[in-house]
Amino acid sequence: MDTIDFTQMKDGTQLEYQFLGDLLDAHIQANLADNVLGLLKAMAGPKLGYKIDRYQHSLQSATRAMRDDADEETVVCALLHDIGDTIAPENHSAAAAAILRPYVGEKNYWIIAHHGLFQGYYFFHHIGGDRDGRERYRDHPHFEACAAFCERWDQNSFDPDYDTAPLSAFKPAVRRIFARTPRAFA
Repeated sequence: MDTIDFTQMKDGTQLEYQFLGDLLDAHIQANLADNVLGLLKAMAGPKLGYKIDRYQHSLQSATRAMRDDADEETVVCALLHDIGDTIAPENHSAAAAAILRPYVGEKNYWIIAHHGLFQGYYFFHHIGGDRDGRERYRDHPHFEACAAFCERWDQNSFDPDYDTAPLSAFKPAVRRIFARTPRAFA
């Protein structure tokens, strides 16, 4: 079979859907990590008033996590925590977390999903927001881990003089994380 016969999904057969699933699985395996890295690379360029661009910020966050001996999954999450910026700037944390969710554990998913709010601790009060907005999650089991993520690897990763590792240092880990069998969510 080269293509399916149906033009409406309701008319597809089990054989056709198996064929489509196999093609999709092969395509995902061949391209997913590169597509995600493309989102990361899309943040290169404008500094938007900072001393470094968002791409360098992401590399610096991952470098700090790696040098703190964080596990590989956490380092990849530090690298990719802001990839939602280019496609969903108003809810970048949720977008990045949704991309990572099938491939990472619950703790890292929660950290990435909430890091934007937790990062606000450092600046919301300067722009009319509530720097303590994160306190509504105080009793959550991952609260301290998210606060530490922001303190140790996110809020301090805007330094043009920091000895930041290149993307090549992280690509193998990204490929391993996205080669995992994805978990399904309802």
